[in-house]
Amino acid sequence: MKKRKELNIQIGERIRTAREVAGFTQERLAEAIDVSTQYISDLERGVTGASTSTLIKLCNTLNASSDYILMGKEGTQDLSSIIERIQYLPAHELDVVERGINFLLEVMAMNRRP
Repeated sequence: MKKRKELNIQIGERIRTAREVAGFTQERLAEAIDVSTQYISDLERGVTGASTSTLIKLCNTLNASSDYILMGKEGTQDLSSIIERIQYLPAHELDVVERGINFLLEVMAMNRRP
């Protein structure tokens, strides 16, 4: 059995959290970044570390900052990754995204009301 490094364990926990927040299963994430489900499992458990290219794919796919994944820092939101993901959508799909965002903002506003 491979010995787990503490840093890999911490990064793996943050990858798992980001995956869950993004609504991905291990299987769906593995497919999205073109790796095996076992590899995602090994990453999340800290059994293995990720290459730089894999970390970039993870961050882009999960819409998570590298600061968060690597160091656990949860700073200000950088909207550039969101913009990059939607800027080339066809107009009808962009309209769906906009309606979805508006709906979510309304729900969150209702939840904040006393």
